[in-house]
Amino acid sequence: MAYLLNTHVLLWWLAGTEMSVEAEHVIGDASSTVYLSSASAWEISIKQAKGRLVVPDDLFDLIAASGIEMLTVRWSHAWESGTLPAIHQDPFDRILVAQARIEGLTLVTADQRLREYGVSVIAA
Repeated sequence: MAYLLNTHVLLWWLAGTEMSVEAEHVIGDASSTVYLSSASAWEISIKQAKGRLVVPDDLFDLIAASGIEMLTVRWSHAWESGTLPAIHQDPFDRILVAQARIEGLTLVTADQRLREYGVSVIAA
């Protein structure tokens, strides 16, 4: 099975924050393919620049060592994001939903409203 982490889930995982048993299992299971969107780098850098988020200086090294694979935002993802119903206004969550839908991924997130887009979700 393949999963896409919401940005907050990545940060929780790296910080050792407790999550649901199912989320911890799928992220830690070597047989799972776990992705992180390049949109998460964008979100993290914007929030860090605004002083709303502090991340480790070695964030990229931590991600690389985690075995999480990168998922680049493609034209089709961006387009799909713009055509989604206005259930959620956060552009980062919308791009993750679009990527999960197009790539057939299960989204790991604490934001249960994203289920309303018909995407498979595991609660973090």
